[in-house]
Amino acid sequence: MNHNERISGILLHPTSLPSPYGIGDLGKAAYEFVDFLERSGQRLWQILPLTHTGYGDSPYQSFSAFAGQPLLISPEHLADLGLITASDLEDVPECDPEHVDYGTIIPWKQAIFRKAYERFSRPEYHGQEAYQAFLSFIRKESSWLDDYALFMACKAENDGVSWLEWDDGYRTPTEKFRDTLRQTLKNEIRFYQFLQYIFYEEWTALKTYANKHGIRIIGDIPIFVSMDSADVWANQELFQLDSKGYPLKVAGVPPDYFSATGQLWGNPLYAWEAHQKEGFSWWISRIRHQLRSLDILRIDHFRGFQAYWSVPYGEKTAIRGKWIEAPGEELFQAIQAALGGELPIIAEDLGIITPEVDALRKSFGFPGMKVLQFAFESTGESDYLPHQYKDPGCVCYTGTHDNDTTLGWYLNLSKECQDKVLRYTRCTDVADLGMDLIRTALGSIAGYAVFPLQDALGLGSHARMNTPGVASGNWNWRFRDGVLCDKLADTLREITILYGRY
Repeated sequence: MNHNERISGILLHPTSLPSPYGIGDLGKAAYEFVDFLERSGQRLWQILPLTHTGYGDSPYQSFSAFAGQPLLISPEHLADLGLITASDLEDVPECDPEHVDYGTIIPWKQAIFRKAYERFSRPEYHGQEAYQAFLSFIRKESSWLDDYALFMACKAENDGVSWLEWDDGYRTPTEKFRDTLRQTLKNEIRFYQFLQYIFYEEWTALKTYANKHGIRIIGDIPIFVSMDSADVWANQELFQLDSKGYPLKVAGVPPDYFSATGQLWGNPLYAWEAHQKEGFSWWISRIRHQLRSLDILRIDHFRGFQAYWSVPYGEKTAIRGKWIEAPGEELFQAIQAALGGELPIIAEDLGIITPEVDALRKSFGFPGMKVLQFAFESTGESDYLPHQYKDPGCVCYTGTHDNDTTLGWYLNLSKECQDKVLRYTRCTDVADLGMDLIRTALGSIAGYAVFPLQDALGLGSHARMNTPGVASGNWNWRFRDGVLCDKLADTLREITILYGRY
């Protein structure tokens, strides 16, 4: 990352793109969004984790830290490859253009994927260039793909339940039993390998297009991985688990201003001594894999690399946890040595950050985050107010995926805080507040400024992407086809030029 440049961009996950197939994908609308970014003078496209989501559809709880999200595969691309026919796409479920109905769309897409794989597996297809590329992909990505595909095949064999509920043989398989599973589940394993091949072919093509048009992709990963994942199942020694695979301690955050009982996330914690013994090879592989697919990587809950909140497994709240130090400096030194040069990483350093966490971030030159919505939670001074910024090497956001939209957030503020927002942004019409807060971000000294598309569109709370602590109704917002008009592009380009970010 060049800390001396001033650029800006839009936060939008690909699932939010318009599509006739119930969920945004990596097809035509994704390329049109890149074109819109270019027309509007934006140089960054920030997304959420691209990984294969599990229960609850959260990109932050995935079946793998490496595998891509099959739901983002474009049906039209499968048709272009000759793997499905036009008639296969005639029975698309009726879709809400502004929301993803995962319960409806997942089984429909799975059926399409099965048809595509069945055709791909026919002997007459094996001589084609695409099949040879598939075999090459399997060999090249074997370090994570073998475990992921076997895990997903075992999951299908066990009716989709968490691996902690599998029989002992499946839960903690010997190498001999793994070999047996690879034979008996060979076709199902191949199916999941096929989906990853198609996903990464599509994603690589889209990223290449974006880069050619001057757009860089900011990706995102959670610090912790999901309990029900290939990562934990295949590498149980790298996590704080008992002999049967159950967690000893789990992740969360302590009680604070927002929650009297803290937040109990439930993710398994890393056995850092085991990672140190293997030279942090799993982490190096994870970051290397991400930076092959992305230009810049944001790491969620960065403070956990300095110290993490450890809660005994089985607790109902996060109250009875304690801080345990983590080897963050040693970890990033190992990653830096393996990958070479400066790491293009953004550290999510929101919340209560200690001097030790700040020192860790600064020692590796990772930009931190400033969220403008946090600047107006009271009428007093705040480090999130742009006139308080001291370091241009930061990233300024109007809001993130966890915030309400700017309009929705404003309407829930106290009258006093609302007044401060209007005076600070010089907003004269609340309907335009999203764009006025974008102006405020663009005008800050932060090198990078990023805003959710919802704010540029002036949308209310119905367009919120995620409400932390709420189990359902998240991750489903989509924008309607046609809203990325020339007028919006012109407005964004004009203010981007005005604030020296073009």
